[in-house]
Amino acid sequence: MELNGITVAVIGAGYAGASTAKALSLLGADVTVYEQAQQAGEVGAGIGLRPSSMGAFREWGIDAAIEAVSSPSWGLQILTPQNELIHREEWPEKDDFGTTTHFIHRRDFIDALLSVLPAGMVKFGYRMTGIVDHGDTATVSFENGESVTADLVIGADGISSRVRRALFSDKPPVFAHEHAYRAVFDLDLIPGVYDDDNDFHIYFDAPTNRHLYLVPLKHRGQVSFDITVPSDDATWSPTVTREQIVASLQGFDPRFEAITASIDLTTVNCRSAHDIDPVDSWHTRSVALVGDAAHAMLHHQGQGANSAVIDAKGIADALRDADSIAAGLALYQERRKPITDEYQRISRAGWDADGLDDGFPGQHGTTAPKAAATAEV
Repeated sequence: MELNGITVAVIGAGYAGASTAKALSLLGADVTVYEQAQQAGEVGAGIGLRPSSMGAFREWGIDAAIEAVSSPSWGLQILTPQNELIHREEWPEKDDFGTTTHFIHRRDFIDALLSVLPAGMVKFGYRMTGIVDHGDTATVSFENGESVTADLVIGADGISSRVRRALFSDKPPVFAHEHAYRAVFDLDLIPGVYDDDNDFHIYFDAPTNRHLYLVPLKHRGQVSFDITVPSDDATWSPTVTREQIVASLQGFDPRFEAITASIDLTTVNCRSAHDIDPVDSWHTRSVALVGDAAHAMLHHQGQGANSAVIDAKGIADALRDADSIAAGLALYQERRKPITDEYQRISRAGWDADGLDDGFPGQHGTTAPKAAATAEV
């Protein structure tokens, strides 16, 4: 269908919202993005953008903006805590998309996505307070007293999505009994680790279920880490002490222990790990969910940001292929939901000590396409 003249209100200006806004605007839709924050900002550290995501950026004509603030990579390594190699594997899918996985800092990714949207498309300071589905249109109300009625409303408002809770599922996020400590540090603080490769490194201590994920951001001269450890503290943003972080890598390569002993605590982002149960339906006739709002998942397979980008491509492709908005949204869910349901399942399963010879479990014996484990750290 033609999207010229179709009004779209996107709720949320994160990965999912900005990507969806770009994809739909290229098809002629009149898109406005409403973001509750007063200005752009993203905490955290590094993520991996797999070839399918890079292929979408190329299709949208924005690949240069992403590549300018990222580093290419050709594989991953799974190692013991003492830095002994267990398995190395190349990223799948690169031949299908003519590119490979790229590592990028979260903030750089958001800035790059927002930079390729037309001026004025994103409105900051718009916190959604309510939504009314009229059937063929929907009206969104905001805390500042304004409201907007659109032909299509996209809920891209994350794991605690107000759009999802209002129309699709009021189940709360599910705590995974893990904490993740994330930050970046200078590459020269771990001499020898990245002299010869630009791989994603996964250090897994099976007896204690501790993980260290390292993503090189060589274009920044930095490395991003995610230390994931068991915890029963479900506090969304827990307070962590130096002693806790040091203890989280006790017994690992001394170079990594030294990082935890010296890093500036104010730069460490601490989060308890949550996902959501699969949502039965993502859409009505005029409202749809994308990204974490639809299928928030744990970070162990690194599919959160990638799934958001592919959702954006998926919903644009489905609307283009259908003869109405309602039919397009149904087609979008039909194509995407089986894949993200499987990614949610695999991500919840975590790492198995008996399966460390497979860095991409989603590509073997599942309904999901090749699941490049470009971990979000």
